[in-house]
Parts: sequence; structure tokens; C-alpha cells
Amino acid sequence: MRLVGARWRGLGLAFLLGAVAALGQVPVSWSWLALGACALAIGLFTLPLGWRLAAWRGWAFGTGHFAVALFWIVEPFFVDPLRHGWLAPFALVAMAGGLALFWAAAFGLAQALGRGRAGRALWLVVALTGAEMLRSVVFTGFPWALIGHIWIGTPQMQLAALGGADALTLLTLAAAALPTLMGTRRLLLGAIAGAALAALPGAYAAWRMPDAPLPPAEPAVTVRLIQPNAPQHLKWRPDMIGVFWERSLDLTAAPAEGPAPDLVLWPETSVPYLLESAAPGFARMDEAAGAAWIAAGIQRQDEGGHWRNSLVALAPGGAAVDVYDKHHLVPFGEYMPLGDVFERWGIFGLAANLTGSYRPGQGARLMDLGPAGRAMPLICYEAIFSREIRALPERPAWLLHATNDAWFGQLSGPYQHLGQARLRAVEFGLPVLRAANTGVSAAIDAHGRVLAAIPLGRAGHLDVALPRALPPTPFARLGSLPVLAALTVLACIAAGLSLRKALARGRGQG
Repeated sequence: MRLVGARWRGLGLAFLLGAVAALGQVPVSWSWLALGACALAIGLFTLPLGWRLAAWRGWAFGTGHFAVALFWIVEPFFVDPLRHGWLAPFALVAMAGGLALFWAAAFGLAQALGRGRAGRALWLVVALTGAEMLRSVVFTGFPWALIGHIWIGTPQMQLAALGGADALTLLTLAAAALPTLMGTRRLLLGAIAGAALAALPGAYAAWRMPDAPLPPAEPAVTVRLIQPNAPQHLKWRPDMIGVFWERSLDLTAAPAEGPAPDLVLWPETSVPYLLESAAPGFARMDEAAGAAWIAAGIQRQDEGGHWRNSLVALAPGGAAVDVYDKHHLVPFGEYMPLGDVFERWGIFGLAANLTGSYRPGQGARLMDLGPAGRAMPLICYEAIFSREIRALPERPAWLLHATNDAWFGQLSGPYQHLGQARLRAVEFGLPVLRAANTGVSAAIDAHGRVLAAIPLGRAGHLDVALPRALPPTPFARLGSLPVLAALTVLACIAAGLSLRKALARGRGQG
């Protein structure tokens, strides 16, 4: 009984440490507390536990982390609480426990491969960084609430220009492992060394970032971001559709305090017409925008009757000159895995159209937006995937993010999504302009600084000068290759430490 009780206490402690580690995520952003929780977890769970028990504790650690970091996942289920509210707790448990399996595998693998606490700690750094990289791509990927995201909004975020979010994860785990690597007798020294390592990218940030924000692009381009603030439970209600439509037109036509806008950016699915029948709506949008171009979220049906979540570009005169279809859809939101099976039962996903799931577009590409140049459109969820921006054969002038974060509630989800957009700016040295239905709409420069924003839950418009882009970053050129190289070196060192420990133990037994 004592053994069973000790195991349950160990799992409880692991869950608690994971929950504390999640407080490093936006919007709480207690980065150093999260680093300390990771350091304590590495110290406690690299004891000789056996790989099974280590995996269980790694799973509990991950479950605590994801349960706190991703608690906003319940929000979409309460948009229509009578139909979906009962599913909310099951969704959170499934999401937290499912993502934690990656961490369980990392902890178990570190125990299986490592010999001695230092060897196990170093293997854990390698395995857990690798697990975070894997969950960013497996089953279409979900690179949200990564360990390295605790540094969003801090000087350490600039390290992403060299190795992306994976470099931030590796930095975090390496710094957290140093107290264990240096041993019990030098624990304080190890903690100081870990803190110094975590602070080191601050020097790179000081070198990379000027004190003042980057100057505007040349030639100067003014972009208007509109935020109609349509709560999701009201957005498509028949008596409210017209209210939000007129509000969007009024925001588009509002007088400019400075130069007249060259482009007006509307949020995701903000046009209440299907593309095929939107000509009257486009005429009113063009009248409101004057001589400006418009990029707006809209839904459409293709020739096969499939629904698409799209972005349309309107030139002056109201003609639709380009249409981009969102290609990276949200599983269980915009479509259901094994959709043919679920559609027989009338299940299409929370954000899908009532008569069918969305279908993905052909892939990432650029849109020509006239005076605003060639931008890469990112609709909602697509902004979290760095690899798809890197895959473009041509570099965009800027990143256009149209989103509807009303699904995410008012607490953490919208702010975490904004943080992801900031990280994309740093990774690629590109400005990001985002229009969000309920917020946060923002202009972000190529260093990830928010230059101006419309607060969450408020209707309004914002005229901003398109910031200047930086030269392509090392991450834009190399992706995660530097991180993979570092992990290879660390794995070799970990293997050497473990082998030496095993040989020493063998000699002692002999």
C-alpha cells in the first residue's frame, strides 16, 4: 500500500509541476517560474525509476501542462452549449492526455537509454525536444503551447530567428537540466548556470533589435485592420448578421486620421455572403473602401459543392481578383477525421458549415494585393505552422493573418494565438498584420513587437503603416537543421556519459 501511495503521490506531483510549467505560456507569461518547474521535474524524474514509472510521470507532467495551457479548448463547445457543452470536459481530458503521450515517450526513453542521473537528464533534453518537434507534425501537427513558447514576448524570443520555436524549447530544457547535470553537491552552481544559459539570448536580442521599431516599408503602404467584434454565438444569428455587416462597412468607411488606406483587411469569414453570390456585397464594400483594395474572409462552394474557408482579394471597383482557400484545416473543428463515416451521422465539426465539412485548398501560396505587394495569407490556425511558410518558393513581403478568435473565448486562447503570430514574425523577419473578429487585431513588426492593436472584445479599426521586412533569417534559410545538429551532438554526449557510467558500474561489480 505504501508503494502504491508513493506512486500516486509521484503522479500528483508530476501533474502539479506540469500545471506550474504551463504558467509560462501567454498570457500569464511567468517564464522563469516555468523554467524552475521544468528544472525540478528533470531533477526528480531522472532518478532511477525504471522506464515504465518514468513514462507515467512524464505523462502526468504533460497532462498537467496541457490541461492548464489549453483549457481554452472547452470554449468552442459552449458556443452552442445545449448541443455541445457536455463534450467540453471530455475534449479537454482527451487533448491534454493525448498530447502528454509524447512527453511520456520522452521520459520513458530517457530512462531506458540513460545511465546515471546526468546521462538520463541529457537524454531527456534530447528526447523531450524531439517529442515537441514530433507533435508539431504528427497527425497534421499541433505546435501550440510548446515548451519554448514560454519565452514569447521576452528578449529570448529573438533566438527563434536562428532556430525557430524548437531552438527555444532546446534552450529551455538545456537550462532546466543544468542543475541535475552538475550534481547534488553543486546544485546552487547548476541553478545559477541554468539561469545564465536561459538569459544568454538576451545579449543576442540586444544586438539584433534596435531600440526603436523598424521604419515603414518603402514605398509607404497604409493598411486598415477592422475588428467588428461579432461574438461567435451571435455571429450567424439571422437578426444579428446585418448588424455586424453594417458595422464592418462603417469601420471600412471611417475617416482616416492620416494617409488614406491602400488596403483594408477584414477578418476570417467576415463577409456574410457566399462568394458565388457576393457581387452586391462586394459593391458595398468597394463603395466603403474608396480607392483601397480589400482582403476579406469569405466562404464559398466549389463546383463539386464542397465548402471552402477562403480569403478574397477585391481590387478597386469591387472585382474579385484572387481567392485563396485555407488548406490547413482544424481537425474536429472544420472537418472530422474519417469524415465520410461521421458525415453519415450528420457530424461535420464545430466550425464547419451545417451541411458539410470544409475541404482543404491546394496549399500555401502568395496573394497579389496591389499597392500592398505580395503577401502570404494565413487563415486562423495556419499561422501556427512555420514549416508551411518556409515551404514557399518565393518570399512574401509580409504575412497576412485573418482569423476568428471568437471561438477561443476571452481569457488565454486569443492571446496565445497573437503570441504565435509574433513568433512567426521573429522566425522569418517579416511583419505580420492580423485582423481578428473579436481581437486581438494587431500590427507586428519583423522583430515580433506589437506596434498597435485593438483590444480584445472591442469593435474598431486601426490604420497602420506596413512595417519593413528584414533580410531572410537563418531559420528562414535552414529551418530546424541547427537544432537537429545540436540534438545529434547532445545525443552523442549522452550516449558517452551513459556508456562510461555503465562501464564503471561493471568494473565495480567485477
